[in-house]
Amino acid sequence: MLLSGGLVIRDGGTAERADILIGARGRIDSVGPDLQAGPETDRVDVSSMLISPGFVDMHQHLDKTGVLPFTPNPSGTLQGAREAFAKYARTAGPEDITRRASRTMQRCLSRGTTAIRSHVNVDKDARFHGIEALARLRDEWRDRISLQLVAFMMAHPGQDYDWLGANIDAAVALGDVVGGTPAVAEDPDRYIDMLFAAAARAGKPVDLHLDEHLDPASLHFDTALDCVERYGMQGRTVFSHVSVLSAMPRAGFERIMQRMIDLDVGAVTLPAANLYLQGRDSQTLPPRGLTRVAELMRGGVVIATASDNIQDPFVPTGSGDLLEIARWTLLAGHLMADELSAAHRLITTAPARLMGLGEDYGIRAGAWADLVLTDCADTDRLVAGGADHMQVLSRGRLVSESAVALAQPETLRVAERV
Repeated sequence: MLLSGGLVIRDGGTAERADILIGARGRIDSVGPDLQAGPETDRVDVSSMLISPGFVDMHQHLDKTGVLPFTPNPSGTLQGAREAFAKYARTAGPEDITRRASRTMQRCLSRGTTAIRSHVNVDKDARFHGIEALARLRDEWRDRISLQLVAFMMAHPGQDYDWLGANIDAAVALGDVVGGTPAVAEDPDRYIDMLFAAAARAGKPVDLHLDEHLDPASLHFDTALDCVERYGMQGRTVFSHVSVLSAMPRAGFERIMQRMIDLDVGAVTLPAANLYLQGRDSQTLPPRGLTRVAELMRGGVVIATASDNIQDPFVPTGSGDLLEIARWTLLAGHLMADELSAAHRLITTAPARLMGLGEDYGIRAGAWADLVLTDCADTDRLVAGGADHMQVLSRGRLVSESAVALAQPETLRVAERV
């Protein structure tokens, strides 16, 4: 298939007129003006369309998605959400996880997301049910969505470290990434080292929920950054949430930011969760709860934004629409109106780099033809207000199309006259 004359968003965020030739295997053969194709190639005029690479949601929890009706969180806090899901996880079987995760993945795909990284609980409550179910979905969906799994080794209070030590390698073998949440571990230093050591043994990257709180007296950055250095994980480590950076004095924040830059450590902000969960105990002017998005981005840290939880005790809302998340990030993260295209990079090229998608991603020869076509005039308007007409291509195949159309009053049918 030859997509002819579209306005193509390139890696730097600029857009240019170009054709895209898609091969039979679902990869892009070439990109450029006035491409020629053989007689068996379908030519599609997309001159009215803006073409973006597929959106990348690099932090979800597909094992938790959609459990909101069964997991009340009356406190609205992070700890309340953890306790609610831990209770539910003891009875959640593979069929339940598969059904809920599949529905969310379908909704994400229909809204332009073609790659997802999902953190999946592995502990005494959830055991291996989530990661085994999602490993099967990863295979079943590989021709539609690139799914990475984080073996999320939970270390909540009371967690048995012997159990973690005995099971971490098996969990990591099922996953693509190693993760955890040091702030709630009883021995954070030991726990962080355990995660990095397992990642190093398996040759896999690390993605930590790091300091998802607003207490500047409780920090685990230096321990984690020391492990990055000691285990040689530069360029293969991501810190998600990092909410506490917004509560720290500037000098301390800038020191940590520089260490992250020096060690090529990326960051992910999760505005939905941190706006909802953080700051509920504040008596005046509750904090926004998310990290210093604008300063990290402008300072040179590779940062992405993502959905996090979708309709569960951690975040009761969510539709899988990353453009919505980009807007929240721009507003709550104090980006500027002239940074709308930067917000687009937070859901495309930045997370693709942090996930290591490499040459498989983007609008370039050799990449998968994972594309989002919209009727927007430019990137700014795509992020600011979304599209009235959207088509999603995955591996070169049309997998979703949506359009907004106003009905004429005379087309409404009267079911009954009273």
